[in-house]
Amino acid sequence: MPSFAKFGNDLYTGRRSYNIVARRKLWYSVAALIVLISSVGLFTPGLNSSIEFRGGSEFRVSHARTTSEITGQRAVTDVRPGSHVRVSVVGDNGVRVQTEKLTDTETGKVKESLAEAYGVSEDEITSSFVGATWGRDVSRKALNSLVVFTILVALFIALYFRTWKMALAALAALAHDLVATVGIYAIIGFEVSPASVIGFLTILGYSLYDTVVVFDKVRENTDHITATTKRTYGEAANKAVNQTLVRSINTSVVALLPVAAILFIGAFLLGAGTLKDISLALFIGMLVGTYSSIFIATPILVHLREGEPELAEQAARVRKKRAEKGLSEDVEPLDLPTKQGDDEPVAAGVGGSSTAESQERPGASMRAGSGGQRPQPRRGGRRK
Repeated sequence: MPSFAKFGNDLYTGRRSYNIVARRKLWYSVAALIVLISSVGLFTPGLNSSIEFRGGSEFRVSHARTTSEITGQRAVTDVRPGSHVRVSVVGDNGVRVQTEKLTDTETGKVKESLAEAYGVSEDEITSSFVGATWGRDVSRKALNSLVVFTILVALFIALYFRTWKMALAALAALAHDLVATVGIYAIIGFEVSPASVIGFLTILGYSLYDTVVVFDKVRENTDHITATTKRTYGEAANKAVNQTLVRSINTSVVALLPVAAILFIGAFLLGAGTLKDISLALFIGMLVGTYSSIFIATPILVHLREGEPELAEQAARVRKKRAEKGLSEDVEPLDLPTKQGDDEPVAAGVGGSSTAESQERPGASMRAGSGGQRPQPRRGGRRK
């Protein structure tokens, strides 16, 4: 069975290629569907805001004999009928009860009712009140940070890559990641807390990092592309995606494993709300960000640039040259040594080259491991 390392080497050298960029309409459709579903989820049912954003009273019960949610709800509604009560389990024997703002008298009565319902003393119950103003301040500062981050990112990418189209493509992928992550939160009903907001902002940096790495390879592959007839801009960009595909997968797996461990420990073992909230946002965002850096950012970039006069003219020359050689216009080039003075690639499909073409070109037998160089004579031998 071929190893994963060989699979990555084949992608990098061009032996194997997946035509990701050419199928961009499919990826656009998938992304549009994700954004549409996420947008609907933001309005129906909407985000499940935590008490930090809603405001209200919170009670924490320690060493409870039972962790039944119905028990906590009844304890509160017995004191204040019609209250909207949220009960969640914290750890093995802890319970968190949240409700609307209560008066001091109601708070004392609810505390007594919870102590009786869960079989603990009142000393085992803590009560607190959180105002909605604090949550609004957090939201406002998060929005300001997002705006500043977006402007700085756009300027950095435009200056570093010397084209605003790369900045636009990266921001489109960034917007997709944010909307998709927040939409998944809304649809599934995950509680959005300040820790979740921190997680949302963190995944933007992760997604951007992955996209910039791919774009850097695109720039390397497309340098002086108009002076050659070896491949079109779209094919060179697609090769860059293939070359960084294994790196993207490895980076995502390495990043997701510790986040998944924190999520499991925070959600199921410790019941720690902060750990669960931030790790959940990171886990979803990293998955979505990996998808966008591969299937959205580069296809959008190619879509924006392939209409430029110089690139369009170069693509026409590539197709004409291939037609003269009897090759298909959409053939994916395979990086093999060619005859001197010939800058055309050998025709190849996904997974390798054709036998006929390999026989026609003497250098086609030189493969991975030699770096595409001719074997050198041994040194140090005796001369005859």
